[in-house]
Amino acid sequence: MDTQTDFLIIGSGVAGLMYALKVADKGTVAIVTKKQAVDSNTNLAQGGIASVFDLEDSFDLHIQDTLDSGDGLCNPDVVHQVVTGGPERIRELKAIGVGFNVDGDAPEKNGGKPFDLGREGGHSRNRIVHAQDMTGREVERVLLERARQNKNIRFYENHIAIDLITFSTRIKRGLVTTTHDDYCCGAYVLDRETRRVRTFGAGITLLATGGTGKVYLYTSNPDIATGDGIAMAYRAGATVANLEFVQFHPTCLYHPAAKNFLISEAVRGEGGRLIDADGKPFMQRYDPKRDLACRDVVARAIDTELKRSGQDSVFLDISHQPASFVTDRFPNLYEKCRSFGIDMTREPVPVVPAAHYMCGGVATDMLGRTDINRLYAVGETACTGLHGANRLASNSLLEALVYSEAAARQSIQDLAEAKKAVRPEVPDWDDVGTTDSDEQIMVAHNWDEIRRLMWNYVGIVRSDKRLARAQRRIDNIQKEIREYYWNFKVSPDLIELRNIATVAELIIKCADHRKESRGLHYNIGYPQKDQRWKKDTVIRRQIVG
Repeated sequence: MDTQTDFLIIGSGVAGLMYALKVADKGTVAIVTKKQAVDSNTNLAQGGIASVFDLEDSFDLHIQDTLDSGDGLCNPDVVHQVVTGGPERIRELKAIGVGFNVDGDAPEKNGGKPFDLGREGGHSRNRIVHAQDMTGREVERVLLERARQNKNIRFYENHIAIDLITFSTRIKRGLVTTTHDDYCCGAYVLDRETRRVRTFGAGITLLATGGTGKVYLYTSNPDIATGDGIAMAYRAGATVANLEFVQFHPTCLYHPAAKNFLISEAVRGEGGRLIDADGKPFMQRYDPKRDLACRDVVARAIDTELKRSGQDSVFLDISHQPASFVTDRFPNLYEKCRSFGIDMTREPVPVVPAAHYMCGGVATDMLGRTDINRLYAVGETACTGLHGANRLASNSLLEALVYSEAAARQSIQDLAEAKKAVRPEVPDWDDVGTTDSDEQIMVAHNWDEIRRLMWNYVGIVRSDKRLARAQRRIDNIQKEIREYYWNFKVSPDLIELRNIATVAELIIKCADHRKESRGLHYNIGYPQKDQRWKKDTVIRRQIVG
């Protein structure tokens, strides 16, 4: 055993950091993060956090907007818990130093200095609390600063988790199998610098690994978003759900030198209009809400326009607003666009859809517990029931905050029970019989093939024929990866390839299973919503032995 800790957190975004701060007074905390701690989806979140603070708004309205966006698959109890818990969590962030924008002229329902509230697609009221257009970065900055100051929290940067360890773990060159009555007792983690696999034992393990965007060729996500938590949980025997519901953000910057740069939905909330190459608006043909329609509608509309016109992009135009307003409200976006030679105060910005957010994930209850004891999942890696078939804009950071609080409270209780039990001997990693790889081309080739086949066959618009092609190809790739994995020592690239292949396979299976079009899942063979499919898509790995 290399490291024993009370709480093991895999991931360093807002979900993991908030949880760490909540449990640190009750035990030791190890935060494993595969690059630097600041490298997270949270750090790139531009828009803000949706929550009710305006006198003209209400919890009921926010709940209804969330349910409408989720297209029949949200859990109403979860929606109520998250929406009503939001204001307290945001006040808590403000109290510890998060610099949200404020507006002295705006009314606030619950007292204190009011926030400047923006609006995004799908929202019936202004309720987006933000810090300019860099909300995630500001929240991450403060939480990370607090966590580094806490003597009970230790960071393990440049460490990438390989697999979870459960009570019944059996090892054969790293192979992990479990039984359904298992409990989690840690994880195997590769130190990227020494290339040594370390064994982390833990009383409670939290998955907070973020999203799956790198499964697709075009994404707004950073390179770290390879679905690690979902893949590890599935391999350990946990239930995963609703992975067909991949949210494609409608407006990523289209420029050959730009990588993963998102043009925030808040631009449309402030009057930005989507136009075609001829300068004509088109969203009125697709939804009465036009540019402020939900993301699934806008992404499909843009996809349709591009296929109809043959153009490489559409355009987002906010140049009709005063230049000073644009630069004050979107300083980060403005400077980034300027670096690519685009002045958004004077000209439209070329945009295309890109994979953005996973609405499914590891299935949890309302306290963040998975169906493996002592294993929790919070944030984008979890499927809590909040988002249903389509996430409402800016509900993601909100969910992470509320669920981190709930999971922390329950985890402290679970840790007390775990300490009363006999602690099992956790086996060390076994790589006997493996060698260093001399064929990295397999990893690079399969990585590229997976991302392309997912974009072409399992993207914004799907069909049974495309899904069948994707399934055949992922089956062959998985065979190659399994053979390679058991013969060579693990590396960061191989770990991530194994994970994106697993997540890709799960997305394909979920998408093929759902014979309707709902929310983010659109199948041209079943273009209508079917009430018989008003249910979650649930998958659990069949454990042998």
